[in-house]
Amino acid sequence: MSHPSSAPRRTGATEVNPEASAWNIANGLTVLRILMVPVFVWLLLHDPAPDGQHLAAWWSFAVFALAAITDRIDGDLARSRNLVTNFGKIADPIADKALIGSALVCLSLVGLLPWWVTVVILARELLITLVRFVVIRYGVMAASRGGKLKTVLQSVAVAFMLMPVEPVVMVGFWIMIAAMVVTVVTGLDYLVDAWRLWTRGRRERPAPQR
Repeated sequence: MSHPSSAPRRTGATEVNPEASAWNIANGLTVLRILMVPVFVWLLLHDPAPDGQHLAAWWSFAVFALAAITDRIDGDLARSRNLVTNFGKIADPIADKALIGSALVCLSLVGLLPWWVTVVILARELLITLVRFVVIRYGVMAASRGGKLKTVLQSVAVAFMLMPVEPVVMVGFWIMIAAMVVTVVTGLDYLVDAWRLWTRGRRERPAPQR
């Protein structure tokens, strides 16, 4: 008679290659993205150029766009070249959250985004991150399609709102509202999945030896 495995389930998660070195190009791009965050923040909070051309704003847009592109590239490289490592699986979401989180806070600081939008999105991200840690012994919750859509919408919205062009900023704001709605809905979906994973794991946990 077979017994349920006590190993964590991996729901769609990319498997780690134990032979891949952490010193690879995919992880290098992830680290680069993390290092770009303080540069991006400084540019975004920097005073506009005295000639009125908003050079700092355009530079902040360029840095954010480059960081967002590296997010796509490093993931594709890691999967296509079998370079998925434990470091990358930890560092990549940290880089993503640091970039988007800092962008939301800075946009609120400069008055382009209401604080309640920033608080709702960041609170959801923090809650889901904590939930992932709680249920990780029972399984790994991989990113869903809704979660990926949320990330795309957030990135596009931030990029639009960084451009010092008023009509584009307004479009970005409404994309951000849509991103917030998707963020909340996917957050609730993750909570349901986490609850099912936790309850199933508790049921299947081997009874203590007597």
